[in-house]
Amino acid sequence: MTAPRHPHQETENAEETHVSGATVWLTGLPSAGKTTIAYELAGRLRADGHRVEVLDGDEIREFLSAGLGFDRADRHTNVQRIGFVAELLARNGVLVLVPVIAPYADSRTAVRERHAKTDTAYVEVHVATPVDVCAVRDVKGLYAKQAAGEISGLTGVDDPYEEPTAPDLRIESQDQSVQESAAALHALLTERGLA
Repeated sequence: MTAPRHPHQETENAEETHVSGATVWLTGLPSAGKTTIAYELAGRLRADGHRVEVLDGDEIREFLSAGLGFDRADRHTNVQRIGFVAELLARNGVLVLVPVIAPYADSRTAVRERHAKTDTAYVEVHVATPVDVCAVRDVKGLYAKQAAGEISGLTGVDDPYEEPTAPDLRIESQDQSVQESAAALHALLTERGLA
């Protein structure tokens, strides 16, 4: 017959096996490569046995922020909602990859501060692809629509994008492959004890 374990002993063991979560926010212009890099990294992290979620901006718009527009106030609200969900997941041991434009510095700062309040790891990555490269990639046809006058308020063209002044990592996706970009981010997470 085994002796009952002391409750304190169980707590210590639980802490030893606790896996740290984190939010990794990939900000950048439309078609910068944020989502592609996030999914490449997610595959690597899952292969290493991590619990990973990708909070895709388009899916969030459809399911969590339906009804919000693209003016400054609505963009801020959208980013705060995503930040809330990301922090909640990260606080519970999930590595959360967030490939979302988040064009305004104050919105991103508010998300970082939310994480700081709960001592939850937060990594800001600037996918710093130049606008002319993004316009050529034009994954969703947004740049072409803006040029044709079909849409307005395109981030980085006729709507502001406030670049991060001190991101944890800056990725020049035009100069390296998706795999290289994901590897650079994986290396940073490993260095910080998050991967």
